[in-house]
Amino acid sequence: MTGPALRAARLSPADVLRTGAEGLRSRRARVVLSALGIAIGIATMVAVVGLSTSSRADLLDRLDRLGTNLLTAEAGRNALGQDVKLPKSAVAMVERIGPVQHATATGSVNARVRRSDAVPEELASGVTVQAARPDLLDALSARTSQGSWLNRASERLPTVVLGSIAADRLGITGPGAKILLNDRWFVVTGILAPIELVPTLDRIALVGFPSAERYLGFDGHPTTVFERSTDASVEAVQGVLARTVNPGDETSVKVSRPSDALAAKAATDKGLTTLMLGLGTVALLVGGVGVANTMVISVLERRAEIGLRRALGATRGAIRLQFLTESLLLSALGGTAGAVLGSVATFAFARTQGWIAVVPPWSLAGGLGATLVIGVVAGLYPAVRASRLHPTAALSAS
Repeated sequence: MTGPALRAARLSPADVLRTGAEGLRSRRARVVLSALGIAIGIATMVAVVGLSTSSRADLLDRLDRLGTNLLTAEAGRNALGQDVKLPKSAVAMVERIGPVQHATATGSVNARVRRSDAVPEELASGVTVQAARPDLLDALSARTSQGSWLNRASERLPTVVLGSIAADRLGITGPGAKILLNDRWFVVTGILAPIELVPTLDRIALVGFPSAERYLGFDGHPTTVFERSTDASVEAVQGVLARTVNPGDETSVKVSRPSDALAAKAATDKGLTTLMLGLGTVALLVGGVGVANTMVISVLERRAEIGLRRALGATRGAIRLQFLTESLLLSALGGTAGAVLGSVATFAFARTQGWIAVVPPWSLAGGLGATLVIGVVAGLYPAVRASRLHPTAALSAS
């Protein structure tokens, strides 16, 4: 008479985790070094995605603040290669376009800029002069960092407002200083804050149209027209702006949208992010190889333990599950540490740059998911190898 067939006992999930964790605790130094490779890969990927997202969020915030509805029309050259002058009535003509909300202009002035009469005339300062209308700052959403902008009174007087870089080049630290434009002294009444949409104006000395005509021989013709229209009509206005500004010779007028430069920067950042993600993936794969190497060595070092467990009735499936669990725990440890390090790095760097810190949840979930896949792949061969050890051979080898 035979008794009931014996069946191997199954390990509970808690027992599986406890057994796998015990294998890691007994080899802490090796575990830390193996997990470090995974951590570096995940930290790199999370930080790259986080910093790229934070940078784009800051850029979009700036675009929302500055507006994408600014267009510029700049005088160029005609078919004969001659410099073109825009009509003096260019701004008034642009203002007649229905959707246009605001129009203004600047004009190039042929004048030398010197800090004092002790500076030789042939020594260039790197600062050029342009005439500007009092409504220029409103159109560009710009502001002064010090002093005041041109108004209806000061635009007729020998006063000048400097761009931020122009002030640095001339050594001007605040309003009240005097500079020479040609041979005429002009009083600095203000210094502009950096103008993000039109950074070329940061290097310019700006005077009023009437003042430029009276003191610097300016002919009154604008060289660049700025206009803002409704967001929905930007493309329509862009299509007619050139022939409105310079009827009969629209090909000599270059129309551009300053916000496109910021949008192009976002696209460039996206390409760089893809490259850095590739490097992070390589680091993650290297970390996976480290995990696999650790697990293979662990199997070789623990042959006696494996043989003893098999002799006591552990099934091959239980042995496979034990070593696969160890590999997953090792990868998860590195992945969690990497996600934390990447998030901290993102917030720290974004704060130093004044950005809005953003770490997309999908990057954390994707990083942790990748570590689990790496853990399964890296631990599969060592787990199968361990389960195939015969109890007698494993015990005799020890």
